[in-house]
Order: sequence, then C-alpha cells, then structure tokens
Amino acid sequence: MNNSTATIRPRRIGFVSTRFSTTDGVSLETEKWAQVFRGLGHQLFYFAGLSDRPDEISYVTPEAHFDHPDVREISDTAYMFSIRPVEVTHRIHQLRSHLKQHLYAFIKRFDIEVLVVENALSIPMNIPLGLALTELIAETGISTIGHHHDFSWERQRFLVNCINDYLEMAFPPHLPTIKHVVINSLAASEIARRKGIAASVIPNVMDFDNPPAPPDDYCSSLRADLKIGPEEYFFLQPTRIVRRKGIEHAIELVKRLGWKAQLVISHPSGDEGDDYEEHVRTIANMFGVNVIFSSNIIGVTRGITPGGRKIYSLEDIYPFADLVTYPSLLEGFGNAFLEAVYFRKPLVVNNYTIYATDIRPKGFKAIEFDGFITDDTIDDVRELLTSPELVQEMTEHNYKLAKKFFSYSALQQQLESLLSSFFGEENGG
Repeated sequence: MNNSTATIRPRRIGFVSTRFSTTDGVSLETEKWAQVFRGLGHQLFYFAGLSDRPDEISYVTPEAHFDHPDVREISDTAYMFSIRPVEVTHRIHQLRSHLKQHLYAFIKRFDIEVLVVENALSIPMNIPLGLALTELIAETGISTIGHHHDFSWERQRFLVNCINDYLEMAFPPHLPTIKHVVINSLAASEIARRKGIAASVIPNVMDFDNPPAPPDDYCSSLRADLKIGPEEYFFLQPTRIVRRKGIEHAIELVKRLGWKAQLVISHPSGDEGDDYEEHVRTIANMFGVNVIFSSNIIGVTRGITPGGRKIYSLEDIYPFADLVTYPSLLEGFGNAFLEAVYFRKPLVVNNYTIYATDIRPKGFKAIEFDGFITDDTIDDVRELLTSPELVQEMTEHNYKLAKKFFSYSALQQQLESLLSSFFGEENGG
C-alpha cells in the first residue's frame, strides 16, 4: 500500500453487518477495507450479531445476526407468502426498535463519526436490522458508506415475498447522507435503474503490493492431512458449497481429465442449507471422483480441532494447489479469482457475467468455459498443467494486472475520496 497522503484527520469508523466472522466473502472484504482504514490512522469499531473482532472494539447484539431464531422465523415467512401476517409485521417492528436502540448505544459508546454498512442495507437477510439502520441514518444524518455486495433482485429466493414495502424502504435506502458503493459495474447500473441511486464501483481487492510468504514448516503435513497422495494432482475449489458455485462442473472436469486427482472444497455449505452439498456428494459418487470436504480443517486462522488435528488457513492451502477451479454461475465479483491470482495459481473459470464484464476485459488469462465443460476445456487443462512454463507465464501476467487494478493502493485512493466527500480536505487538522 502506498504511503498515506491523506488530508482527512483520523476518524472513528463503525462497521455494521449481520456478522463479522468465518471465511465468507463479506467478512473477508470488510477486513481488507479495515486494513486500509487502519493504515490511514482511523479507529475502527464493529456492530454485529456475531463478531470475532476483539471485545473492546465490538458491540454484539445477537438479534443482528441473520441466523438468530427470531430473525430466521421472520425470513421464513417473508419469503414464502405474498400476504404478510399481522403478527409478522408486529415482530419485525419489535426487533427494529430493539436493534435501533442498540445501534444508538453503539454510536454513543464508541463516539462513531462514520458508519460503513456491510451488506446489511442490500441483501435482506435481516429485515429488522435494515429498517433500524435506515431509520437511524435518517434521524441522525450520520455519514454512512453503504458497501453493497449483493442485492435482493439478484437472488431467486427473495423474488416472492410479502415485505416489498420494506425492500423499497431499506434495501438499499435513498438518503442524502449515504454514499453507496457496489462491487461491479452491473450492480451500479441496476441500482441506478431500480432505485435512482448513483453508486461508486469499488471492486474487491487483495494486497498485491505485498506477495504472500512461502509455506512454512507448519504446512509440511498439509497434503497428508488432506489425504492427497504425492502422485496426485490437487485441484482446489475455494468456495462455499452453494448452488451458484457450479461445483458439479469441477467434478466433471476431474472425471473427464482422467488423471489421479483430488478435488478439495475449502468451505462449508453456509447459510443456504445442505441440499446442494448432498447433490455434490451424489454427483461425485456417480462420477467416481474423489472430493475432499475439508472445511473442518480449513478456517480463518490456524488452530487445532477438538480431535487434535491441525486447522489450516486459506493462505496455507493455496500454495499447494495445482489448479483452482472456479465454475461459478453467478458472483458479485469473485474473491476466489483474486485469491488464486494472488497465490499465482492457474484457473479454470466459468465465464460468469461479472468476470466477462469487469475482469476479463482487463486482460486476465484463464482457461474459460461458457456454461459447460467441453473437450477444448479438457485439452487446455492438460496442456497447461504439463507445461510449467505456461503456468508461470499465465500467473505472472495475471499478478501484474491485479496489482494495477485490484490492489490495496487502488482501494486506498477510493476510500480517501469517499471520506473527503463527507468531510472535505482538512489538512490533517
């Protein structure tokens, strides 16, 4: 990251989301923004229903989590019916009032000057939290950055609902003190068309100014712990097990390649149920492909399981992969794509929309397919993985491009500009 030339004096910034935890994309991207803000001298605090940040800078209200039983009960009704039961309205407003009181207390406790709302004003997984935030921002006029990763109109599960009045009000809200940020150009077009809101595009980033360190001794047993033989290829699927990740394409790729290979899936199912994981297991069994579901020993940080096994971080895993599979059908941006580029790994990518519009045109190289694996896909993988020179050429090319477009330095400039739009240039005063 470049040395700061910021003219904004240090501010007290409050991040708000349903959770700050685990390896989900929103939490990971939040931490990247946090690193840049800290480098600029700002103090950071966190409000969420679940937080793995230090207690002294966190304000945890369980009802802010989308997985809280009361919130889940509301969601189960909200996205099942087109007429809203009156008792659901009553419960939504009870929780809205409760959460708003805690948001006010959070701002008071930490003397918050700027809110950064991570996805809680875009994807309606916690309806009362979105309403509480909208009312608080309207009532206080607090400077707010709405960092939007996903929207309700992008997910089929939210299309049938009985809370459209709330979606219009709060997901996202149109208020004068909110600066809206989206992570791709298509989202910027859609939020303008649907809501009349102008949004800045700030893509996801990685710290390309500082390459990753090589694996240390801790990782010496990694392949053995994953049960990958020395003669086997290691294909990494570094995503959650949800339908839009298209993991069955990665399984088909391994099957048709015909090599001794293990497909490692790094993340669990997450918040969308286990049905798709069962489907993935079924497809793998049908194809006779070895799939390793490794979320029990891959986490945010290193550790030890209750049974005494090593827990590895994602940063530990990537260097050992021979190929990263990224067959997603839909992505808000593509954290795993940037991670693979950061660790200089070749990729197989489904030509999903945001890759086609916001990533590929910058000149990145990957083995691509359009919706289904072809013979050419298989031939390209064989040629690439049997030619170390081609792998090095591809990965070095991609790293240089990513350093230009998706680095912390680029993010720093954009965040400084956002804060300047609130406070102007203060010459450090």
